[in-house]
Parts: sequence; C-alpha cells; structure tokens
Amino acid sequence: MPYAKMTAALFLAMSASTSVAQWDPNNGDWGKENARDIRVMTWNVQDGICRTNQKADAFNNWNGIVRIVASLQPDILILQECADNSGNGTGSGADSVTQLDDVANMFVNGGPDIYLGGTVGSYLKKFVPGYDLPYIYSSTNSDGFNRNLIMSRFPIEDINNGGGAAISNFVLIPDAYQTGGSGGIRGFQFAEINLPDSEYAGDLVIGNAHLKAGGNSSDFDQRETAAFNTAYLIDYYYNGAGTGMSDPNLKVIVPNAGDMLDEFTPVIWGGDLNQTPSSSSPNSIMTRAEFFGGTDGTDRDRTDSMFSTPSQPISGETSTQGSSSRLDYICWQDSIIDVRRQFIFRSTGSGMNTSKLPEPARSYPINPNAISGLASDHRPVIIDFIMPEPVADLCPSPPDYVDDDQLNFFDVSAFLNLFSKGDLGADINGDGTLNFFDVSGFLNAFAQGCP
Repeated sequence: MPYAKMTAALFLAMSASTSVAQWDPNNGDWGKENARDIRVMTWNVQDGICRTNQKADAFNNWNGIVRIVASLQPDILILQECADNSGNGTGSGADSVTQLDDVANMFVNGGPDIYLGGTVGSYLKKFVPGYDLPYIYSSTNSDGFNRNLIMSRFPIEDINNGGGAAISNFVLIPDAYQTGGSGGIRGFQFAEINLPDSEYAGDLVIGNAHLKAGGNSSDFDQRETAAFNTAYLIDYYYNGAGTGMSDPNLKVIVPNAGDMLDEFTPVIWGGDLNQTPSSSSPNSIMTRAEFFGGTDGTDRDRTDSMFSTPSQPISGETSTQGSSSRLDYICWQDSIIDVRRQFIFRSTGSGMNTSKLPEPARSYPINPNAISGLASDHRPVIIDFIMPEPVADLCPSPPDYVDDDQLNFFDVSAFLNLFSKGDLGADINGDGTLNFFDVSGFLNAFAQGCP
C-alpha cells in the first residue's frame, strides 16, 4: 500500500490514546509500553509445535510455548524448529505445510485436535481471548525435519507489487559480494505485512531463518554464504542498492520483480542464526554486507543495519541458549525504525521468582518457574519497535488524484477518465451518481489548490 495519509488532528487524537504503560517485569508485567509499537518475537521452539504433540493444559512443552507466547503477546512471531514429530519424541516425520498450518490454527484457536482426537486444552485464546495471530505462513522449505513459521496480527499481503506476499526462500545469481544461491539449508522466509493506514506511515517486511548448525568449516561456510546472500537481497531487492529501483542488476531470480519499498517500510529479520556474535558471524554480515561502516550496508540508506543485544531484564543474562550461547537475533533498519525495548524472556535466573512471571506463564501447572526450560532449549528474543507515524496529506484526493501533492493536467485527466467510465471515484459530492455537480465540485476544488 502507499504510505498512510491522514489529518494532523486525527493523528494527535489517535496517538494520545496509545500509551499503556505496561512494562514492569519485577511485578510480572512484560507488556508493551506503547500500544502502537510493533512487538516482534523470535523463538526456536525445539520441535514443540507439531501435529503429534500432546496439546493439554498440563506440565508439557506445548503448554509452555502457548503460555509464554500468550504472556508476551507479540504482534509478529517468527518460529524455528516447528513440525518435527521425531525430534519432539511424539511421532515420526515432519509435518507438511498443510499440517503445520492446521497445528498453528489449533495453537491460536483451540478446538478439536484433528490429528490426535479429543480437544485442544491449551491455546492462545483460552488465556487471552482478545489476542489473535490469524495470519500464518508455513515454509515450504524443510531440511526433512524442521520448518520455519511466521504468525502475524496483521495481514500478509503483497505490498511491493511483486505478485506474491511471501516466499519460503530466495534465489540469487552471483553479483557483488555474494556468490549466488539462497538463504540456507532451511530457506529464509520473507513475508510482507500490511499495517493499518490509520496507525502507521508504512508497512513492514519480516524475515525468518534457521541457519545451519555445527562447528566445522563447512557449517561456517554455509552460514556465511547464506548471510551474504541475505544481505544482498535486502539491499538490492527491497531497497534498490541506492539506485532507486528494485534489483538494479537483475540478479534476483526469486522473488519476482517488484517495486522498492517506500521510505517508511522497514525490513526486520532474524531467527536462530546458530552462531555466537563476532565480526564474521551471520548477524554481523547481514547488517553490514561487505564492509563495516561502509556505504553498502543493509539499512535503507545503505549504512549498517542493527542487530539485537538483549538481556533478561531481571537476571541480566544475555544467552539465548544454554549458559553462554547467543544464537538468536533480530535485525532491523534503524534509519526507519527505533527500538523502545529489547529483552530475553526466561523464567529462571538470578532474582527471578513466580511473582515476576507474567500471566499465564505464572499459573503454569506444578512449577511455573520451570516453564522456559520445558518449553524449549532456546529463549525468545523480543523487541518493541517504534514505527513511523502517519503523516498529514498535504493535498488530499480529490482533487489530487495522482497523489503527488500538486495539481496539474494529470489530475484533470485522472478525474475525466474515472467520470467517463462511470467510476464512483469521480463522485465528488458522494450522492451515488455522476453528473454536472461532480464536475463542478472537482473544478472548484482544483481552483482552490492544495492547502
């Protein structure tokens, strides 16, 4: 969509009602401080979201995952290690895309367990009836075990006129610093998220990956290749590499050709990148591209983008897996969006007790403080992003039909074209018919000019 335009008065009225002051982890409140912020959460769920898992409200990993997500209520949730029944120890094989879609629906809405029988006992809306993640995109890429999954509060729709709203992986021809290929062994999802015009100036693109694990040279090489490829896709395809046009060198095979993102629409990406931070780790490469602090970075202005450096707000720990590993990241274009807060959620650690857990994690059965360890061997990383605000329309339509904030022949031509077709876009007075009064109304508005 084009960026939102609205009156300054409406914006002020809207923004005055968005401060909700819900951040107080020491008293069990881990919510967003400002309702307008977009909360993005990445989490490797260690196989717990799959069709053969028991979905009871009990002392199990499914219930732990549900209750943690319900407690944190991300607007956009990117998950890794979904669909692996064998890895979860409850079945065999990997869920198909259709099966994982079904599981995601049960995760949100409950209802009959169409794979195990009975009724789903633990699901998001059971604990937070007004919270919903209705838009899901299950990756068609798999390593034979795992799939990535994107869940969103906002519609997944084509925003760059590329003919599709999401991809499970991309394909490049070698160019610049990248040697061609894709986003790695499990693919690199990208989904275009259509944000409401009344609240945000732009939209966003979300990326989700689970890179190759392992510590041998081949594993490092695979992660490096995927990281350089991803940096190129973001810079050249979504942002035009400073040229003003998407894919200027025609090296992107997938996705289809589309438009550059507008100046208010950021790319946010992350996942389990499977490497601790260093100058050569994927998070570093994906944000800087070829050179540190150069002019080829993955931010829209070609400076370096940013990557997450979160901590658990009570214990202060920074590991996202095990005692010292930081493998999970969120990256973003900081010339477009700011961060209000970033953090890790873990139910144990120095200073943690049950009273500091948010609901419904706090009421997890038997031992609430065990919820994180039972849910997954990874901890979620969460960021609250401050998104660009809507802007006032300098010259509304009508009479500015071409929306370029100036009145000229092209606006007259656009009006006459609509009028001649009988299109109610030319119904200036809103009476449901096209006649002399609409022509007169358009000419009067045109003569008055832009405010």
